[in-house]
Amino acid sequence: MNNSYLSKNSQPPHNHYSEIKVSIAKERLRQAHQSFNLAWFTTLLCSMVTVVGALLLLFGNVTGGSVTAATGAVSSICCLKFAKDANDRLDKITKEWK
Repeated sequence: MNNSYLSKNSQPPHNHYSEIKVSIAKERLRQAHQSFNLAWFTTLLCSMVTVVGALLLLFGNVTGGSVTAATGAVSSICCLKFAKDANDRLDKITKEWK
């Protein structure tokens, strides 16, 4: 092997496989972060719908309030599941990097 290569370049040759692994991990991290932000925003929105439903119930609109409150509550539960899935993906990425 020619030592002139080693003397000119102090770094080893590029390892494209590790670059690909890092870019995949970064993309997965970006997607998990965006999923978590989306879940947080939709949970907040669903919580506000639930509060509106509760206010409708308090002001005497039983039918509209019941439907609105139930819809907001069920949607909030679904959004929390979505946030948990995003958090699990982040945990998985962390374990893979160790």
